[in-house]
Amino acid sequence: MTLFSRLAHVCIGATDLVESERFYVESLGMEKAFDFTRAGQRIGFYLKAGDATFIEVFAEESEPSAERPLIRHFCLEVEDMDTAIAALRRRGADISEKKFGADGAWQAWITDPSGVRIELMQYSDDSSQFSGRPVELN
Repeated sequence: MTLFSRLAHVCIGATDLVESERFYVESLGMEKAFDFTRAGQRIGFYLKAGDATFIEVFAEESEPSAERPLIRHFCLEVEDMDTAIAALRRRGADISEKKFGADGAWQAWITDPSGVRIELMQYSDDSSQFSGRPVELN
């Protein structure tokens, strides 16, 4: 049984958010989907990378390091979060409980043996990925 629909997104850090947006939008011709803000400040954005696949970009507050790499995580889309979590737990995986994210999608987290974080995501009809609604983070 295949649990995953597609690669949903890759999350990367940006040492210069404005320059990163310019590169991806103007140089590569990608379309920005929406912004992330915190306390009224823009801290990141989502880019459309084809179909329902995205690149998530967040401003880096410090220089990249082994503890804070520029590629933060990758995300796999699932059709049914509860089924995916149950199946992964049956296989011995240590996966978080699901939570409803500020972007209107369900998410759960797992880490591979090398420390790479993997997000599982189940979109809702109102997810920012499809509505374009900006996301205010706490």
